Amino acid sequence: MSDQTNSAPKSAPKRGLLNTLEIDTRLLGMIGAFVLIALVFNILTDGRFLTPRNIFNLTIQTASVAIMATGMVFVIVTRHIDLSVGAILAACSALMAMTQVRFLPGMGLEIGHWAIPWIAITVGIVLGGAIGAFNGWLVGYQGIPAFIVTLGGFLIWRNVGWYQTSGQTIGPLDKTFMTFGGINGTLGGTLSWILGVVAIIAAIALIFNGRRVKVAHGFPVKPFWAELAMAGIVTAAIAGFIAILTNYSVPERVVARDPSKYGCEVAEGCTPVYGLPISVLLLLAIAIVMTIIARRTRFGRYIFATGGNPDAAELSGINTRMLTVKIFALMGVLCAISAVVASSRLANHSNDLGTLDELRVIAAAVIGGTALSGGIGTIYGAILGALIMQSLQSGMAMVGVDAPLQNIVVGSVLVFAVWIDIQYRKRLGAK
Repeated sequence: MSDQTNSAPKSAPKRGLLNTLEIDTRLLGMIGAFVLIALVFNILTDGRFLTPRNIFNLTIQTASVAIMATGMVFVIVTRHIDLSVGAILAACSALMAMTQVRFLPGMGLEIGHWAIPWIAITVGIVLGGAIGAFNGWLVGYQGIPAFIVTLGGFLIWRNVGWYQTSGQTIGPLDKTFMTFGGINGTLGGTLSWILGVVAIIAAIALIFNGRRVKVAHGFPVKPFWAELAMAGIVTAAIAGFIAILTNYSVPERVVARDPSKYGCEVAEGCTPVYGLPISVLLLLAIAIVMTIIARRTRFGRYIFATGGNPDAAELSGINTRMLTVKIFALMGVLCAISAVVASSRLANHSNDLGTLDELRVIAAAVIGGTALSGGIGTIYGAILGALIMQSLQSGMAMVGVDAPLQNIVVGSVLVFAVWIDIQYRKRLGAK
């Protein structure tokens, strides 16, 4: 007679709620930090921090740094650093501004021609990619440390931008170009909600399609209630974000300038809303593309394999030199795209554009969990890191903290975030 006690299936070990939902505790910690910062500043500003207007401004102020931070994740994951991103942004911005204000009109294209902004953006992206590829070539093929190459670029490219404009502020920029800056380019209420609904449907489809694929291949899956809970959380987050942005109404004085722009014949009774900024939509699109690259492509796998163990990656056949060129070229392209967002938000190019952005970008990636030792990092973490940093700076400015103290706080937060990261990895190693 067989031992039925031994043949009975063992009950699965009990899992906590977070483990059941498979929520990244680091992500949860960053979200908690952002919520805490927002609540504290909301109290200190008598409720002004969490208004739709301030959240709208916070998103468009974060976009430029966050776009570059997604590329910095790849750079740091491969154990490099890029100190020249702010300077590259300035050089690309200068070229794009000169192209649309001086060069193309001087060649016969009238100001306001539909092709001007797209030509300007194209030449800016080409310049950014070329500078990045050159940096990568020096690092990958010539063996110069990335710190030295990009420190030199920090000094070189900003002053190249200065010589392009002879130190002048260039503007006003093309109207179409300025739609990428935020306040001058939004989707309005209806389009924002349509896009939000599409995003919710896509997110839910991805969640349950992922479950279906796991079941088909025999992998363990979360309980069905956990999938429903995640779908609910995602739905609430997207709907809440769109609701906040569509509650920010266009001021009456702005509507009065051109009521037809907002679909009204007269300004009286016309109450349009800004909705989702195009710059934020651009950031979300870049975040999705960069996440797909990191998780679903050979290029992404090579990046993390090289960061984890460069020698093993090279011995396995990965061309780490060319990989370095590609990563820095991608970083340069993202700097150019950030230049579009930053300069269009200001409606002109100024020579101090992007000053200290290299430090903000690196800090955003590190605060978001990218390990300076390489091999670990996430795109969403870098974006959250950028949002946390911008929230700190915006909140302190609203409270009346002077700029030197703001920088002291941000620097302290950066060091504290790295310390937390080290302690977190030690605990994982101990387990």
